[in-house]
Amino acid sequence: MGDLKELQTYLACPRCDKTPLAFDDGCFRCEACKTGFPDIDGIPWLFAEPDASLGEWRNRLQFALQQLGHETAGLDVELKDKDLRALTCQRLERYRKSVEQHRRALQKLLRPVDVQSQSGSFESYLALRTRLPVDQGLNTYYANIHRDWAWGEEENEASLMQVRSVLRDHAELGDVLVLGAGAGRLAYDIHKQLDCTRLVAMDFNPLLMLVASEMAQGKRLSMYEFPIAPKSLEDDAVLRKLSAPEAAGDGFHLVLGDALRAPFAAGTFDTVVTPWLIDIITEDLPVFATRINRLLKEDGRWVNFGSLAFADPALARRYSPEEAKAIVGEAGFSDPYVSQATIPYMCSPASRHGRQERVFSFCAYKQRNAAQPPRHKALPDWLITGKEPVPLTQSFRTQAMTTQIYSFIMSLIDGRRSIEDMAKILEQQKLMSRQEAVPAIRSFLVRMYDDSQRQQGF
Repeated sequence: MGDLKELQTYLACPRCDKTPLAFDDGCFRCEACKTGFPDIDGIPWLFAEPDASLGEWRNRLQFALQQLGHETAGLDVELKDKDLRALTCQRLERYRKSVEQHRRALQKLLRPVDVQSQSGSFESYLALRTRLPVDQGLNTYYANIHRDWAWGEEENEASLMQVRSVLRDHAELGDVLVLGAGAGRLAYDIHKQLDCTRLVAMDFNPLLMLVASEMAQGKRLSMYEFPIAPKSLEDDAVLRKLSAPEAAGDGFHLVLGDALRAPFAAGTFDTVVTPWLIDIITEDLPVFATRINRLLKEDGRWVNFGSLAFADPALARRYSPEEAKAIVGEAGFSDPYVSQATIPYMCSPASRHGRQERVFSFCAYKQRNAAQPPRHKALPDWLITGKEPVPLTQSFRTQAMTTQIYSFIMSLIDGRRSIEDMAKILEQQKLMSRQEAVPAIRSFLVRMYDDSQRQQGF
């Protein structure tokens, strides 16, 4: 891995955008806004609100570790069932042992995040789950770790091949930034197999980056894979040996940060790579494309690779390949050279799941500077400051009424009343007729029952 001080020339403060950052005692600091950025086992933590984001991740990771302990306790209860078949008992005992070993291994790996400093109960973490992006947690993209560093050679080679296909003969990549690098395998392969000066791989999931760091240093890890659809009795928990072909060597850097507040100076990189990112990021593609433009040097290139499955609530922002191509051109880039191919995706040898994915790759060159994008705000000011009026939107009105009814239903649960009894009370309170109340109460209680039965894990 490269010397942290080498990063100094690339960095800008993600809070105030000032450059350069000072470097002292292995950590970066912005002298302009007096913000210090911690170091997580040699990986700079470069979030706009470093303390708040670190606290959020500590809570989220500790909550997930406690979930694993909760799952182990649940398995202990199941194993007390004397009617279990011998094979089922054998599977549960082995799975329980795997989960416990997995929890301990994660505790060790996550020690640099200081997760152990959190001491809240399982119930309090359940109630106080922080508002990180809902798809980010300990087990988010966990399977990708095993794909990247254990069994996914075919998929990894296919991914690099797609990057090569859009680069064509232009193999000199210069200074490279990989945004949303995940567990780091594509970034590693680009660094080792293509012509780079230096490469910076950034993600905002500390577990993925800590694994990437171990692999980049040539270390080995033993971690359990938990396939959703195991092929056989013993495939529900498989101990994998994770390793890179060799250490990444000089010029390979890891950064923890947010792609929407990327901690890099304008015009810094010759190449920006976005793997499996543009369709899952919360920001509208036209705005995000201008952020990529800002990071690139004159004539720099943007290389994209991955799916194209926008899931925005607004249908207008679920872009087709043709629209995505046009948006890139409108953001100050040349007409993108596009390659589409079908490659294997997450085809674990221990799982019945796995698919073929039609990936959308392109390479586009920066032709002009795009307009400066607005600074990204994850939440509105009334949520952040707590001093402005909370807007009374129609969705809030509806939710308030729904919550009141559900709260009233919960207050009626006393261990004696039936659904019919509760429906009569709702009718007496003139909230709804008994005929309406029975299916409404039953539907609510079904969801409550399902939630109580659901086991969250890997």
